[in-house]
Amino acid sequence: MTDAAMGRLEPAVAESPARRALRKLAHRKAAMVALVVLVIIALLAIFAPLVAPHDPIKQGWANVRKPPSAAFWFGTDEVGRDLFSRIIYGARASLSAGVVSVTIALLLGVPLGLLAGYRGGWVDSIISRFTDAMLACPFLILAIAMAAFLGPSLTNAMIAIGITAMPIFIRLTRGQVISVKVEDYVEAARSVGDTPFQIAVRHILPNVAPQLLVQATLTIATAIIAEAALSFLGLGQQPPQPSWGAMLNSAQRFLSNAPWLAIFPGAAIFITVLSFNLLGDGLRDALDPRSSER
Repeated sequence: MTDAAMGRLEPAVAESPARRALRKLAHRKAAMVALVVLVIIALLAIFAPLVAPHDPIKQGWANVRKPPSAAFWFGTDEVGRDLFSRIIYGARASLSAGVVSVTIALLLGVPLGLLAGYRGGWVDSIISRFTDAMLACPFLILAIAMAAFLGPSLTNAMIAIGITAMPIFIRLTRGQVISVKVEDYVEAARSVGDTPFQIAVRHILPNVAPQLLVQATLTIATAIIAEAALSFLGLGQQPPQPSWGAMLNSAQRFLSNAPWLAIFPGAAIFITVLSFNLLGDGLRDALDPRSSER
């Protein structure tokens, strides 16, 4: 038999799920553009001291409400601070709020959802009723109430948003666990003597992780909007530290004669939130084995 014939008889190497998901994600142009935008925003936030041309909290009364120019690309605010520098530093607060809040929600919500879905019975009933009670309140209203209770600061705002977003992950994890725990590989693990904890962590959790990743990406966008809203109300990042929401709050008094004060922070929020949503949609399609490549 020739080498070519033997090569045709060799079994094809199976593509790993992670590699297949990355390949499918690469075909989603909108998701890839969103990923590039988010990487740029993250790099600007990380290296803000090197990128920002001016001190974001330094006031200059000779430059009050200057329009965009070569010296101040995005103009200046009501006390002469460079708006471009403040937007770059404000990205730190927004991205930190999004990532930290969702991390808190995951750390609290996933174990509760895993417990409710796997154990069932009265444990599931208690956790589900608690989740329903929290979901009955509008997300932003509950976040505002909790942030007001904890006190105005970026840290408390992140905690409030994380706790408020927790029921989303409890419900998602519970539903996925209920559908996964009856699969054959779970029954096989149970038959060989694996403990419930081992089954939940080793077999169930990895199979619900893709759905949690997609939801986490989409929830980061929601958390960024919530942080901007809390800062707008004075419950998030405190002056003089920059925050996109607080910048919008200050800009509302000068919309007629200095519209750039609201345009650029609003555009930063819009672009960041849109990018996270597009990336989440792309991840959902890439991680879904039933979706076809386009």
